[in-house]
Amino acid sequence: MRVIIQRVKSSQVTVNGEIVGKIGRGLNLLVGIANTDTDAELDWMVRKCLELRLFPDETGGDRWQKSVQEIGGELLVVSQFTLYGDCRKGRRPSFDHSAVPPLAQDLYEKFVTKLRTSGLKVETGEFGAMMQVDIENDGPVTLILEREAN
Repeated sequence: MRVIIQRVKSSQVTVNGEIVGKIGRGLNLLVGIANTDTDAELDWMVRKCLELRLFPDETGGDRWQKSVQEIGGELLVVSQFTLYGDCRKGRRPSFDHSAVPPLAQDLYEKFVTKLRTSGLKVETGEFGAMMQVDIENDGPVTLILEREAN
């Protein structure tokens, strides 16, 4: 499982000209599911996304003091199978390591459900749709999280 995690001031996702998910301060999560992913990878990733210290404290001092949970932030979760695009050969990416849509959708929905148990506001895009994502990156802070099946 791969997640591009971005600290944002705001973020929104649009499908066919309609905003389907919108957040204020928090994290934008672009989520790629591999064909080998299981619930174990989901649990690890949920914990990381919620607990990573990516926000400053109230004084603005230490930049890496608070988690999204501690600040009561919001989450926008967008499925993105292209995170498993392999561009090492040829001129066209291969998506052999991306999960097939039924598996990917099942794991993506479980991921969102587990994030919602945090009590934070969690918005999403539309699985499998062409989406436009507007991100007001804060910092900018952008990290790549990865957890491979054992």
